[in-house]
Amino acid sequence: MFQTGRLRLNSSSPVAVAGGDTSSFTQVTFPAAFPDGSTVVVIPFVQTFNGPDTPGLRIADVTPVGFKIRINELHAHGEVTSDGAHTTETVGWIAGTV
Repeated sequence: MFQTGRLRLNSSSPVAVAGGDTSSFTQVTFPAAFPDGSTVVVIPFVQTFNGPDTPGLRIADVTPVGFKIRINELHAHGEVTSDGAHTTETVGWIAGTV
C-alpha cells in the first residue's frame, strides 16, 4: 500500500545540525494510518524552484500514522553556509511499507 501527499513548506529557522532536535519540523499525518507495527518509508521531493539556495529535506520520527519534515538548506562538511531561511516550496511525498 502506498500513500501520497504534498504540502507547502518553508523555513525561518537556522539550519538544523543537531540530531534528534525536531522542534522546527512540521508534522504530517497520513490520510490513513498504516497497520500497527509497519515499517514505513517516506520519500520526499521538492517540486518547485522558488528560492536561490538548494533546499535539502530532513525527515524524522516516521511512524504508521505520519512523519516530521523540514526544509534544511544544504551545508558542506559540517560548515553551515546558509542562515537556514528558505522561501515556501511545494514538497510532494510518497510513503509505503517495506
